[in-house]
Amino acid sequence: MADLGQAEIVAAEPPAPPKKSVTRNPILDDAIVPTLLRLALPNVVAMAAGIAVLIAETTYVGILGIAPLAAIALMFPLIILMMTMSGGAMGGGVASAIARALGAGDVQRASTLALHALAIAVSVGATFSVLLLTFGENILGWMGGRDAVLSEALKFAHIYFSGVILIWVMNSLVGILRGTGNMVLPSVIVFASAACQIVFGGTLSLGLFGVPQLGIRGIAIGQLSGIAVGVLVMGWYVLSGRSRITLRVPNFRFHGEMFADILRVGAIACFYPVQSVLTNSILTSMLARYGPEVLAGYGIGARLEWFLTSIAFSCGIATVPMIGMAVGAGRIARARRIAWTGAVLSAVGVGALVAPLAAFPGMWTGLFTDNPLVRKAAGEYLLIAGPMFAVFSIGISLYFSSQGAAKVLGSVFAQTVRLAVVIVGGIVLLNMGVNYIWFFVLGGSAMAAFGLFTALVVKLTSWGTEVRASTSR
Repeated sequence: MADLGQAEIVAAEPPAPPKKSVTRNPILDDAIVPTLLRLALPNVVAMAAGIAVLIAETTYVGILGIAPLAAIALMFPLIILMMTMSGGAMGGGVASAIARALGAGDVQRASTLALHALAIAVSVGATFSVLLLTFGENILGWMGGRDAVLSEALKFAHIYFSGVILIWVMNSLVGILRGTGNMVLPSVIVFASAACQIVFGGTLSLGLFGVPQLGIRGIAIGQLSGIAVGVLVMGWYVLSGRSRITLRVPNFRFHGEMFADILRVGAIACFYPVQSVLTNSILTSMLARYGPEVLAGYGIGARLEWFLTSIAFSCGIATVPMIGMAVGAGRIARARRIAWTGAVLSAVGVGALVAPLAAFPGMWTGLFTDNPLVRKAAGEYLLIAGPMFAVFSIGISLYFSSQGAAKVLGSVFAQTVRLAVVIVGGIVLLNMGVNYIWFFVLGGSAMAAFGLFTALVVKLTSWGTEVRASTSR
């Protein structure tokens, strides 16, 4: 009877509740290297599209004449500044904030952050538009625009500056999607947008297919038209509910804390491209003293630097959602492994490509000129500064990784170190009256200083406390 009573008691106990299934997040749980490569590859395609636009625009602007070609060159730093501030800087801040929210499992917060990001894009874009339209002529004149070149630049600027808000909104939408771990769609849309820019810009500027020839104004309209297409497609995608987040947030209200979450990364990161453009401008002005051949040779070498470091950009931007989600989930050890893995992949990729070009610079310089003096200067720059491209790429990749961890201040300060090396070193070299070769050494040394200082800062900066053991490989 005692046994029967015990059996009755056992039988009366409720069955154990079924275990809850935990949704697996590939970005948080999959092996790091395959995931990083999978996310980085679409960005390489998007960067290739940007390069294609530059090549195409240079081609048909050259058909318009020397003044329009010089005008586009004059506008180029401002165009790049707007793209990098809205994309790599503020866009990285947006992706970081959303990724951290999703890593913590808070989809509602991620969706609300997306709306805050778009509000920032509209307000900042509108502010820049007003400032550039008001002071654009003065800025272009200060940059060296004169006579026909300034006139052509203003034709472009009046249209382009009016649409700056589109650039900021598009790159914020790209940041929103990247923050969810979706790298494919924004890259495809950026690629399609670039194709539209080439077609629209070429058609309108040259007057193809019976369309009135608008000259350099047509290029500006083409650029903004392609960007507008990207805004419409990405906006529709997010609004349609196909994304991991939605813009339809019930009882939505603006919160200062959410603006701060985005801006504490994005606003600080905006100083990075400003310093980068300033560094290159100062080094260019110093080399201009040695004649047009040396300056042209440096420009050819620096163009390769930009092309190759786009690999570091592609790899670095892929680490933002991976690290953001890991930090949001309290998996700090995994976040750090992602950062160093991205840095190594960037250095290896860039180093493998630059090594043969540094050894045989004619493979690159021959694409641009037959002038022996220009090719000599470009070859010397690649031989001296080329090995530093790989170290530089480490800094670029870790800069984006720092965005994902919301610890970007040190990486931005590393760009300040690079700027200081160029300014101080340049002043010393100018006073010494040395050969231009030493300025190539200075440029390479500044890149190395940036890469190494960034690595040191990331190593020493705390990214938070590990909440649970990581199972990542």
